[in-house]
Amino acid sequence: MKKISVMAVVILVIWMASAFRDRNNPLLPGTKNEKIAKDSIESVKAFMKVYKVLMSPRCMNCHPSGDAPLQGDDNHIHTMNVVRGPDGAGLYAAKCSNCHQPANVPGVHTPPGNPKWQLPPANMKMVFQGKTAHQLALQIMNYNLNGHKNKEQLIEHVRDTLVKAGWTMGEARVPPPMTYTAFVAAWDNWVNKGGYAPK
Repeated sequence: MKKISVMAVVILVIWMASAFRDRNNPLLPGTKNEKIAKDSIESVKAFMKVYKVLMSPRCMNCHPSGDAPLQGDDNHIHTMNVVRGPDGAGLYAAKCSNCHQPANVPGVHTPPGNPKWQLPPANMKMVFQGKTAHQLALQIMNYNLNGHKNKEQLIEHVRDTLVKAGWTMGEARVPPPMTYTAFVAAWDNWVNKGGYAPK
């Protein structure tokens, strides 16, 4: 009888620890952070719309596979020979903010601006270039690869002024393949319905 009581207590403690861990895991489905019922089909459909935007030059140029930002609608290497640097804001005298001012510089093909202009930091590169839809969806939903963002922070992130700047990049640049409002709606739908990765 005593053995059974000890086993019951052990099982109860394990169950409570698991429940507490799951309740506080920001990306785990079914937690307090999940706002809309999971739907893998709708989530994947939404991500395929999101993916087209993330693969556009407006996103890809700041999420390269290397440590040099890309430029232009053809994703060529940045002509000023700048590099990421540890914090993503450039290195030594070649800081992003030297040319990229808080607002767009008037004129065709002049540096677009934003107060937060930079690449992701060296310890969390968040590469988009060369990623399949499956790979990129998994990366974005991985707390250890996405800049340590939970679901709420991912939803918040696309409302950041630096993300929104992709749709106001100055003269003679091709905008992303959908409006900013449509992109935010697709992103929210993807995340809230489970953040599923296409196969």
